[in-house]
Amino acid sequence: MTLLFNVDTERADTWQQLFAEQAPDIDVRLWPDIGDPADVRYLATWLPPEGIHERFPNLEVLFATSAGVDQFDTRLLPASVQVVRMLDPGIVRGIVEYATMAVLALHRDLPSYVQQQREGRWQELPYVPAHQRRVGVMGLGNLGQAVLRQLQGFGFALSGWSRSAKTLAGVQCHAGEAALPGFLAACDILICLLPLTPDTRGILDARLFAGLPRGASLINLGRGGHLVEADLLAALDSGQLQQALVDVLQEEPAAADHPFMRHPQIWLTPHIGASTLPESAFEVLLANLRRHQRGEPMQGVVDRQRGY
Repeated sequence: MTLLFNVDTERADTWQQLFAEQAPDIDVRLWPDIGDPADVRYLATWLPPEGIHERFPNLEVLFATSAGVDQFDTRLLPASVQVVRMLDPGIVRGIVEYATMAVLALHRDLPSYVQQQREGRWQELPYVPAHQRRVGVMGLGNLGQAVLRQLQGFGFALSGWSRSAKTLAGVQCHAGEAALPGFLAACDILICLLPLTPDTRGILDARLFAGLPRGASLINLGRGGHLVEADLLAALDSGQLQQALVDVLQEEPAAADHPFMRHPQIWLTPHIGASTLPESAFEVLLANLRRHQRGEPMQGVVDRQRGY
């Protein structure tokens, strides 16, 4: 039973050590020292190498080292290979931390106060109680639900939107294209946590921004492909949007002259919302490997038709 990791050196060493200590029956190999490719049944990677089926003829499972799999072209993978996304609780915690930080910063007008400080102004802005601040989450999967549970403790008026119907306690849920305008109209702060699929690519565009209340703010924690960057700039410059917190871009790393870098109404972070850590992801990965060994369904298997 051979598991091949194609990850950065530091994390690869940690993965290998954890398996050596807690699952020594699993032969863990680190890219590029793959040994006999025919031995490899499992591959954990951010992006699979080219010619994966020809190179690893006995590959059975491709484990993504990320919560999303939009970086994979599943059309190039054999139907016999299952694709499994990472269900790392550390990713969930990281996204919840970032989203909470971002919502609270916007709710308490921190971007405006930072700008006032730079301008040497001391001015109190009107305070809005949390129950009067409407926060909406696009994407009600594992991450979206965790973020909403955390935000409930602050008393925000919460809503959520997804492609398929969901029911969440304390959250006004909306589903489907027809329900999107009503959802957007009730969002002072919009958080994108959608998976990136052909249906959601470019969804954060001028039309969507126009459906938000004037002066709303955006937090994009999904993928860079969700956001039409030129449309965000236009919405901010026109006053339709007040502020944006952006953690992901179309092309990364961003160039020093990217228009988001110095825009006064954009806080930009370098895709640090969350990352997979071996220490928190190990038990989840090992449990899935054991399920596969026993012939049981694994958790996080990707539906190739939906893309997540």
